[in-house]
Amino acid sequence: MAKFELKLPKMGESVAEATLTSWLKEVGDAIEADEAVLEIATDKVDSEVPSEVDGVLVEKLFDVDDVVQVGQTIAIIETEGGDTADSGQADNSDIATTQEEEAPAAVKEVAQTVTTAKETTTAATVSSAEGRFYSPLVKNMARAEGISQQELDGIQGSGKEGRVTKNDMLAYLEQRSSAATAAPEQTAAQNTSSKTTAATSGKSVAPKPAAAPVSVNGEDEVIEMTRMGKLIAHHMVASVQTSAHVQSFIEADVTNIWNWRKKVKTDFERREGEKLTFTPIFMEAVAKALRDFPMMNISMDGDRIIKRKQVNLGMAAALPDGNLIVPVIKNADQLNLVGMTKAVNDLAGRARGGQLKPDDTAGGTYTVTNVGTFGSVMGTPIINQPQVGILALGAIRKVPAVIETPDGDFIGIRMKMFLSHSYDHRVVNGALGGQFVKRVAEYLEAWDMDRAI
Repeated sequence: MAKFELKLPKMGESVAEATLTSWLKEVGDAIEADEAVLEIATDKVDSEVPSEVDGVLVEKLFDVDDVVQVGQTIAIIETEGGDTADSGQADNSDIATTQEEEAPAAVKEVAQTVTTAKETTTAATVSSAEGRFYSPLVKNMARAEGISQQELDGIQGSGKEGRVTKNDMLAYLEQRSSAATAAPEQTAAQNTSSKTTAATSGKSVAPKPAAAPVSVNGEDEVIEMTRMGKLIAHHMVASVQTSAHVQSFIEADVTNIWNWRKKVKTDFERREGEKLTFTPIFMEAVAKALRDFPMMNISMDGDRIIKRKQVNLGMAAALPDGNLIVPVIKNADQLNLVGMTKAVNDLAGRARGGQLKPDDTAGGTYTVTNVGTFGSVMGTPIINQPQVGILALGAIRKVPAVIETPDGDFIGIRMKMFLSHSYDHRVVNGALGGQFVKRVAEYLEAWDMDRAI
């Protein structure tokens, strides 16, 4: 018999971990290849993890609500055959030994950096707090060193989205040891609140103020946030803390688009079997503008700028529970209007039905959100990290406007909308941010009324 390691698959460049939401199989259950074993969730999408082999589930390595890193082994499946497979398979005892040795090895490394001996303390019970996730290695280090939940929550992380890393733990333990030598009467918790140091910057930071308690009376209804809601909230807060958000606004005259769509939508649906909405028309204009201004089609990785070759447009879509999800149209600049329409309708439909796959939300290079769907004239959307820009489409309104003609100006009724562009001022200056949204407006206003479908 051979042992197969079922690992958490890669789910896109910006997704490093997922929460295990439920096990679909129990230990001892037979599993067929491609059959779902468990369900996971990220801040972008819920998904199932299928088995790659036929076999029997013999061990679960994580519990429900645990956070699993991409590439980590989630379960062990026993398959028919002889020795352990060379790729992705290992003896069950070897797996257990590796996991048991991981924490002691990390503790030994930590102990080498501590200059003074500490009294043996009872291992603290620590767990991932709301909005903060800790890897198994960090939890083991905290337990071994007697770090309380309060102390751990006070450590500023230098990893992706503020995650606490092994180096952060090493830096904190070294600082706590030095502080204890200088002032033995101070507790580790006091040192944490006054002298916590980020591993990457070395600068002291103020402790995070505790949230003021909210009073609840008998007439109030307490509603727990959904798991996805919590993840989205954390992602949005992290984005605001990461990027210097700046907005530019421009009004576009879309009368030609309004009239053209009204003229062709019936024939389009009859021929293509798809409804023609305004969204693919706007997406086409954004994709063209990104080709004209490639420095808007970039991502930030620390102090590095990654210039994307592909134009992958994220499309914010509303879910039935009120949350938003951002499926991605890959290579949007290579699609004609028919292809764009099919892609938009497909992703929107599967988003509403909860049928998106992890790959559908991965790889976005720029995002568009249609706030006009809810009647908003304009908005100031939050950037979808690690991208540097997001465009909000306002509601199309019938308004009086000055129309310039060779015979003079006159007042007429036009269909207009606001485009609201949020961008990361660390790398996108006002000129580029303004020119980009102006170019989108120019493409919309120059729409050809005689364009064939």
